[in-house]
Amino acid sequence: MFSVVRRLVSILGIALALLPVAPPLWAQSQGGADVEEVVVTARKRDETYLNVPVTMDVFTQQAIESAGIEKPADFIALVPNMTLVQTQNVGNSFVVLRGISQARNSEPSVAVLVDGVEQTNPAQFNQALYDIQQIEVLKGPQGALYGRNAIGGAIIIRTVAPSDEFQANAKVGYGNENSYKAQLGLSGPITDSKSLKYSAAFSYYNTDGFLENTYLDQKADPLKDYSGRLRMIWEPTDSFTGDLRLSADRLETRGFYFVIPRADESNPFSSFTTPPDANNTITPITNNNTGEDNRDLWSAALKLDFKNRYGVLSTISAWDKTKEIITGDAYDFRPILQSVFYALEGHDLNQSQYLEVESYSQEARFTANPIGGFSWIAGMYLVHTQRFISTGNMVDTGNGVFPVYQEPRYGGVNPSETFLADSQNQNAWALFTDLTYELTSQWEFDAAVRYDQDTRRNTTDTPDAFLPQPPPPNPQAYQGLVRQETWDKVQPKGTIRYKLTPDMTLFGGWSRGFRSGGFNQTGVGAVAEANGILGVHDTFGAEVADTWEVGFKGDFMDRRLSMNLSLYDTQATNSYFFVFLAANSTQNLGNLNADYKGGELELTFHATDHWDTYASYGYTHSNITSMEDPSVVGNQAPLVSRDTINAGVQYHTPVGNDMNLTARVDYQQIGRTWWEPYNVTSRDPVNLVDARVGLESGKWTVTAWSKNLTNTIYNAEYSPGNFLWKAQPRSYGVDFGYKF
Repeated sequence: MFSVVRRLVSILGIALALLPVAPPLWAQSQGGADVEEVVVTARKRDETYLNVPVTMDVFTQQAIESAGIEKPADFIALVPNMTLVQTQNVGNSFVVLRGISQARNSEPSVAVLVDGVEQTNPAQFNQALYDIQQIEVLKGPQGALYGRNAIGGAIIIRTVAPSDEFQANAKVGYGNENSYKAQLGLSGPITDSKSLKYSAAFSYYNTDGFLENTYLDQKADPLKDYSGRLRMIWEPTDSFTGDLRLSADRLETRGFYFVIPRADESNPFSSFTTPPDANNTITPITNNNTGEDNRDLWSAALKLDFKNRYGVLSTISAWDKTKEIITGDAYDFRPILQSVFYALEGHDLNQSQYLEVESYSQEARFTANPIGGFSWIAGMYLVHTQRFISTGNMVDTGNGVFPVYQEPRYGGVNPSETFLADSQNQNAWALFTDLTYELTSQWEFDAAVRYDQDTRRNTTDTPDAFLPQPPPPNPQAYQGLVRQETWDKVQPKGTIRYKLTPDMTLFGGWSRGFRSGGFNQTGVGAVAEANGILGVHDTFGAEVADTWEVGFKGDFMDRRLSMNLSLYDTQATNSYFFVFLAANSTQNLGNLNADYKGGELELTFHATDHWDTYASYGYTHSNITSMEDPSVVGNQAPLVSRDTINAGVQYHTPVGNDMNLTARVDYQQIGRTWWEPYNVTSRDPVNLVDARVGLESGKWTVTAWSKNLTNTIYNAEYSPGNFLWKAQPRSYGVDFGYKF
């Protein structure tokens, strides 16, 4: 830990040298240096940012608009020690926070809440962000309040609330690769008394794509996204509020456009001996099947607040449904005659994956009014989830690729060669409480605890003919086989806060996070064993992370300068690692133990009435402490980027005729990144620059923007087996906005 302190102190000097050249707290006034006091809901109640003993980054509505945040990757790029790994398809986007990572078809590493409702499926996360009021990123285990999947932290998103007066805004934009978008937001009262209000928002995006498929001479990643949201708030009295939210999203794109390099393109078997290289960006995409990735998301949530003299009773009822079908090329992602399976078996393969998840959840909590310096929250949470997933390979007859849902394809065109299917019934419940005592105006003690229990019943839906059989004396797999497991854990958290001054806060404490285990598809353990892969079984274990943390928050120079500093030490048991088994085209999880040590330093400086700057640095050192294969002990944990640097500058000034000019540049460095337990390759640091220039006058704005301005070419992910997923190159465009 002392090495971490030395590193952060040294980077402090560098960061100060950058200022002035947001960000722990982008909440500045657009026209000057006045900084609003930010209110957050990290502890499920309204508090000022400095009063919360949690390391967090906050993006207000003004900050979201200034930074051009329109998807999760945009705000993640501004947060130190936080990265987003994108691969395979849009729904597979993994948040990595302080080393705690995610993997395909697994539980998320952070809890994500939209208007107080927790997302129950990680495939929901990567959606368009529009008409957003505030985003809060909480770091470190937050399971004491947010439950079993807040092992790395929590992301709290609040949409724009309905307004008392009619408001409307619209945005249209056009960019390179024939990319265009349109957004519309409406809000206002429904009744004369203004007790019933609504807000409605709609978003559409279409692009031809940015990555070249050189074999088909077309883009590999075209995308269309249609989404809408309706929110209604009813406040008939001061003691009751009803908040209803409905949303839907339809996404149409493609997936599975992986690249596997070959030392000798004329020899299909040379890919087996090609050294792993996460930095290979030369090998092109050459899939002969375009396939499809169609995802539908629906959600409904109702929040009711009942106020009385003692506090507020809140109930949150929610329903979510996700359906996604992905088809495309299969290993080794080349045209038929060049593929390794054609050389081995006389035919190539393509693949299909189908996912359907439906969940119902209910939360009830009571938030007591403070009595003296004492306040408390207590509640319960229930969620029922039904999930079906199927994966498989089909013979590629050159007639395209066909979607496979609940049953394999028998005979005819593109018959199934492999097929695995499982359905899962999950019931989870939790009880939680948070007790806060403000001993004096300086000292505060907070103790929170939550008990989570998660029971999952997994049924094998694979026909017997497609099930791999383990060697004796292991039990045989069969269609209808039921596996059931229960994982549970108490997640305590204790923190102490000391306010040096009204504008400076010290805090420290210990917390535990918990993430449920789960089931790989039936039979994969036997396949992994046959291929000499250790640590992968039909069931993977629950993960537990214990974290010690100390931190500092401070505002200086009449709130012009803000600084955050935090140090942490996490010991994780049963962290996930990912293995793809080409033999049956399955994605599987194994477990390992690891330690994560690091910290963050964040500075925001409102230098003048026209200049705002920020600089931050995150450091994570990971160390695998045990695994079934002992040769990996001492290696870096998967998906961990050792360093992150985030810095930027924004300039805004009047230019006459009631117009304002804004220019902004953001820089991000994602440090060296390891991808799997054996550390066979790592990706070099990646440097990215975004830029925006805008002109505003009264109700309208015009903004020219670019993501990845310098056109850095890199891989977004490396997977074992030398799978590479190309990152998006430079994009740019112009947006026009109008407020009615």
